[in-house]
Amino acid sequence: MNFKHLHYFWVTARAGGIMRAGEQLHTTPQTLSGQIKLLEEWLGRKLFRKSGRQLALTDEGRLALGYADQIFALGAELEDALRQARSGQRVLEFRVGVADSVAKSVAYRLLEPALSVAEPVRLIGSEGKFPDLLAQLALHRLDLVIADEPLSRRMSVKAFNHALGTTTMSFFCAPALKAQLKGPFPQCLNDAPMLIQGVASSVRQQLEGWLTQHQIRPRVVGEFDDGALMTAFGREGRGVFMSPAVLEQETVAQYGVEVIGRSSELVEEFFAVSVERRITHPCVAAITQAARGRLFGA
Repeated sequence: MNFKHLHYFWVTARAGGIMRAGEQLHTTPQTLSGQIKLLEEWLGRKLFRKSGRQLALTDEGRLALGYADQIFALGAELEDALRQARSGQRVLEFRVGVADSVAKSVAYRLLEPALSVAEPVRLIGSEGKFPDLLAQLALHRLDLVIADEPLSRRMSVKAFNHALGTTTMSFFCAPALKAQLKGPFPQCLNDAPMLIQGVASSVRQQLEGWLTQHQIRPRVVGEFDDGALMTAFGREGRGVFMSPAVLEQETVAQYGVEVIGRSSELVEEFFAVSVERRITHPCVAAITQAARGRLFGA
């Protein structure tokens, strides 16, 4: 395979079109199109198809792009490693995946101690679905996965759960909405507009059971996989929302919302999943110690 042709394809796919890619590569669209055509001929597959005036990736193109991402990422790593070796300074690379059901603020607090270890660290973070991240962990493309659920025994991934801690849940809303709520908590949630976590969240099922148990029927006006987006809607008064109690002060200060109630019956757990049974990676050790001490231990 001619890797120059692959690089032209990769830049075009990432740039979103021939014209932009040509500007980045300082080459003409005709030359770029010709190079990509040679790659397609070599592979025997079309990598792009026309979509109106734009180019869109075919199924084979998306597959090729995934491999190209890995190839050129490894190339960048090789260059960094050689530069570090030449300078005599070793940088510890720490690759971590965060399940998209974990609140961004919690993820930051969990990961931040990794940057405080004795040696220089390069943190490479990614977000995705828990099963997808576990697959990356199994292939040793990640050192750690942060999730709000443990690795199930039903999964074929050989890895180990390291409990980080738990937090109860608090309910928040904008001051104007709070003034409209009637009665004490949690009865004030009856017929109140509510923003809830998506089905992927570990606390979603708990919340549904809790509402049924207390005979509360809010008006669910939004479901969000992204906790930050849910909080943005809550800040604008679109509904009551739930967030980890460990972030209570931060949520109030940052978004200008108020706490309307708390529930010790709703608990969110957090886990670090790694291929290590015993924690030896310094970044993982820093994360677990800080989580069990400062963050959740308090």
